[in-house]
Amino acid sequence: MSFHLSDYLPILLMFIVAAGFAVGNVLLSQFVGQRKRTKTKLMPYECGKDPVGSARERFSVKFYLIAMIFILFDIEVIFLVPWAVVAKALPSQGGVSPTFVYVEMMLFIALLLAGYIYVVKKGAFDWGDRARREAEAEARALADLEARQAERKKRTAA
Repeated sequence: MSFHLSDYLPILLMFIVAAGFAVGNVLLSQFVGQRKRTKTKLMPYECGKDPVGSARERFSVKFYLIAMIFILFDIEVIFLVPWAVVAKALPSQGGVSPTFVYVEMMLFIALLLAGYIYVVKKGAFDWGDRARREAEAEARALADLEARQAERKKRTAA
C-alpha cells in the first residue's frame, strides 16, 4: 500500500468548493442585498432578547430550555443516520428479522415523537402574545434609555 498525495485531491476539491460557496454567498449578499439601514436593524441582537439594561440581568429559563431541547432532538436524530445506513444489511448479518429492526426504529421514533408532543404541550415553543408584550416593553425601555442619554448629552453640551 503506497501513499499518493493525489488520492487526497477529491477532499481538497471539496474544501475548495465549500469555501468558494461560502465566500461567494457572502459577496453576493453584499452586492445584491438591500442597504436600508434602520435603527432596528443596526441595534445589537442576541438570542431573541434585546440588550436592554445590565449585562448581569437574568435571562428567562425559556432560552435555556429551547437550547437543551434542540441539543436533545439533534442528538436523537443523529442516531437515525447509522440505522439508515445499515438497516437493510443488519438482518442478514446479525440474524435478526427485518421486522424487528423496523419495529425497533419505529419505537425509537415514537418515543422521540412523544417527547416532542410533551414539549409542545408544556408550551416551550409558544412565543405568543406574552413574548410579544415582553419584546415591546424592552423596545420601549431601550427607547427611553436612548432618550435619557440624548437629553444628558444636550445638558452637558450646553
